[in-house]
Amino acid sequence: MPAAFWKGAINIGLVVIPVRLYVATRNVTPRFHMLHKKDHARVKQVLYCPKHEEYISRKDVVKGYEYPKGKYVVFSDKDFERVPVDARHRINVKAFVDLDQIDPGYFYDMHYLEPEEVGSRAYVLMREVLRETDRVAIGKVTFQTREHLCCIRPSGHLLVLDLLHYAAEIEDPGDIEIPEEDLDKDELDMARTLVDRMTRDFEPEHYEDKYRVSLENVIQAKIRGEEPSPVKEKEPEISSSLADALRQSVEQADKKHKEKAGSGSKE
Repeated sequence: MPAAFWKGAINIGLVVIPVRLYVATRNVTPRFHMLHKKDHARVKQVLYCPKHEEYISRKDVVKGYEYPKGKYVVFSDKDFERVPVDARHRINVKAFVDLDQIDPGYFYDMHYLEPEEVGSRAYVLMREVLRETDRVAIGKVTFQTREHLCCIRPSGHLLVLDLLHYAAEIEDPGDIEIPEEDLDKDELDMARTLVDRMTRDFEPEHYEDKYRVSLENVIQAKIRGEEPSPVKEKEPEISSSLADALRQSVEQADKKHKEKAGSGSKE
């Protein structure tokens, strides 16, 4: 576990819970470097000023906001620190809401919250109340030069902080048109059966990034000097009968569930 990157406190009215914040996710996708095609030398990304026709270092770079085209107002690190916000070292809880009221599309990053020793009793109390009421805390926290909307929820023995998109960051889907369809009762019944057959507890350890595993295998093959065989992807066939497709899917789901129950393989 990497070191905590933020220290502060959860504020709920007059209740203060000192906490540390840890990144809870990591990228395990194989990393690739940019190489010169001619000699496979690793290339460098450079900063170039076209006005003075010269290369510059990062210490010579400042941040600028373009207001009319070609005109910039320059910001230093101190300018960002002067941006007025409620607090830089507090997670200010604004409200408690039912978890099922939040569309999953609003969630985008997860962090672990660890209490300081002096705040452990209040931390555990908050965790248990949120668990019993099936609610989450909605608040705001400032780090990385911006104020984040966030959600605090119980997860196992911990409280977890999820970052949320603001409403203004979610694109309006108004241009996407969905035609109205007269649904057949038999099709609805069969679709419900299919959903029932495929319903089970969410166990994330049963799922695996098979593309990443296959990519790692290809990398090892290339290291050994082997050329991987091309993969021909089979185009999915769209059945002319939705009812037949649903019926076959139910049979396939039953068979797949029995096979997985016996083998314990990942998806």
